[in-house]
Amino acid sequence: MSTSTDLAPVKAKDDSRMSPVKTSVEVNSIEADCGFNSSDDSKVSLNGISSRNIVWHKCSVEKSDRQELLQQKGCVIWITGLSGSGKSTLACALTRALHSRGKLTYVLDGDNVRHGLNSDLTFQAEDRAENIRRIGEVAKLFCDAGIICIASVISPYRKDRDACRSLLSEGDFIEVFMDMPLCVCEARDPKGLYKLARAGKIKGFTGVDDPYEPPLNSEIVIQQEGEVCPPPEVMAEEVVSYLDAKGYLQA
Repeated sequence: MSTSTDLAPVKAKDDSRMSPVKTSVEVNSIEADCGFNSSDDSKVSLNGISSRNIVWHKCSVEKSDRQELLQQKGCVIWITGLSGSGKSTLACALTRALHSRGKLTYVLDGDNVRHGLNSDLTFQAEDRAENIRRIGEVAKLFCDAGIICIASVISPYRKDRDACRSLLSEGDFIEVFMDMPLCVCEARDPKGLYKLARAGKIKGFTGVDDPYEPPLNSEIVIQQEGEVCPPPEVMAEEVVSYLDAKGYLQA
């Protein structure tokens, strides 16, 4: 828990040591030192300042070459749903199933990513959006590498999921909705988070005091069969069958 509110603000004694904004002359100097070409029209943020000196550097080995090497097609399987809906369970079962077929995968688990890449983010609305944006960008890189990337994240808001979909080519973003009732997820409560949220110890918890916006057009929807949730292997096979039918398991 942050203790920043307990710390008294510190005033810098030497204003000359603080340089939050660089002048255009300084920026031009930095660009020159870095070998940037000022005539280029592309933009990049240089120390927080917009610059027009970046271009996409294309390599001779492309996605199609990597896919040919791996004998598969890169894509992103985006598993979304409430906490406790079985996202991580499906992700692990799916990566095992694909591995057994000789396919290279990587799982981006929401909790795992927050241990490193996104360890600087809170659970406030703007940080949650940034969390999903970063995962989407990393998943895009895996896809470009020819890897089947499995992202297992609550990702409660449609606009954030749609933004990740827009990063990829048509068909390469495969949304899997774990459509499990809130009562089932709360009864499982594997991390005890629902209990804490109901007790008011966690604020802004998805499904309790923060909304979950279910997908409207997911490629795959996983639901209970009556009162029984399908076994992990059965759920995984449903996704594998989809990938096979769409040609992702061959180059």
